[in-house]
Amino acid sequence: MIKFDRVSKRYPHGIDALSDLSIEIADGDLAIVSGHSGAGKSTLLKMITAMEKPTVGTVLVNGQNVGALKDAGLPYYRRNLGIVFQDQRLLFDRSAFDNVMLPLTISGFPSTEAAKRVNAALDKVGLLARAKAMPIALSGGEQQRLAIARAVVNRPKLLIADEPSAHLDARTALDIAQIFIDFHRVGVTVMVSTCDPTFLAAEASCRIALDHGRLTR
Repeated sequence: MIKFDRVSKRYPHGIDALSDLSIEIADGDLAIVSGHSGAGKSTLLKMITAMEKPTVGTVLVNGQNVGALKDAGLPYYRRNLGIVFQDQRLLFDRSAFDNVMLPLTISGFPSTEAAKRVNAALDKVGLLARAKAMPIALSGGEQQRLAIARAVVNRPKLLIADEPSAHLDARTALDIAQIFIDFHRVGVTVMVSTCDPTFLAAEASCRIALDHGRLTR
């Protein structure tokens, strides 16, 4: 379970990204974090991934105080997370296969088992036939699918995505949404931030709406 207990985040120059936020996300939820650009959605997700720490308050993930993690403990903690960044952060000098392989290489997976996992992840997002393609040769939707495959290849318990439908056409956004739905249906806790009020709206079991860093409902 994820719990924010009266969390605030203030950046330099007095910019308040989050203010006195208290929320809970249960295991197995499909949680949507919505709000305008600058509402604090990305900051909220970064708190869970330990990329940002609260200025005030506590963020707990499965009872662990994430804000208190030392640098040495971050890689181990993040092994249970799948993270789809807003800018994707793909490596354009490596093939689709090698992009997905990277987290397993870092984790020290045996090569044969790692290759099986990479192929399974690519197959899950419909990119197995493009395994040898370089990211530059993929469409925007395919690049987003590749980022998702990389995020799930470690078989995380929690999948987090920051604006995964941004800059995609409506049809492609629906395809991306279905991928998250499929992972949720097999028991993965999914958290997605979005400016689109329709994205995953019908499937969400938890809704977090932000307005200038404050919870609106």
